[in-house]
Amino acid sequence: MLETLKSGGPLIIPIVLCGVIALFIIIERLHYFITLKKRDEKLMKSILDDLEGHDYSTAEADCIQADTPCAEVIRMAINSRRLDEVNLKEAVQTKMDSVVQQFEHFLSALGTISNISTLLGLLGTVTGNIKAFGVLGNGGSMGDPAVLAGAIAEALVTTVAGLVVAIPAIVFHNYFNSQVNHRIRDMESNVTQVMFRILGKDI
Repeated sequence: MLETLKSGGPLIIPIVLCGVIALFIIIERLHYFITLKKRDEKLMKSILDDLEGHDYSTAEADCIQADTPCAEVIRMAINSRRLDEVNLKEAVQTKMDSVVQQFEHFLSALGTISNISTLLGLLGTVTGNIKAFGVLGNGGSMGDPAVLAGAIAEALVTTVAGLVVAIPAIVFHNYFNSQVNHRIRDMESNVTQVMFRILGKDI
């Protein structure tokens, strides 16, 4: 495998680096979204009971322990409960808008990596083919077979390596974007329930 990668030439280095970074982002985001859902579910089981009993200090402590974007919004709503309804809703909406970026953390980088990897693979294909045609042009009908094989290998290996990095990056980028949308909808639903409890309205 190492020898195969070496045959890809200097462009294989940035492609491999992109692959390592993409792998880190994928693992980090998978762990984040899995644990995020569990923590929010645990939070909502306790927070509604706390608010029903007007135990705001315990509710705030539960939010701090959960440490999720949803918990941040709920905590802010609890601390702003003395505001009138209009200002409270505006404050909550502003806070929700600000925490969305936590869901999207690293996703722009993952999308960029998917594009760069594809382009690096294409660049390697072009440079490898240029070398191959240069060998053919300078060496008669066939040129030096070893040099020709090396040029072709560079073109093929960089193409494959670029696609191996780009395809999973694209798939997980789209998956994580769908997770962001799900988590935003769940957060809006959870915060709405909390707001009804704070305002003393029926759910």
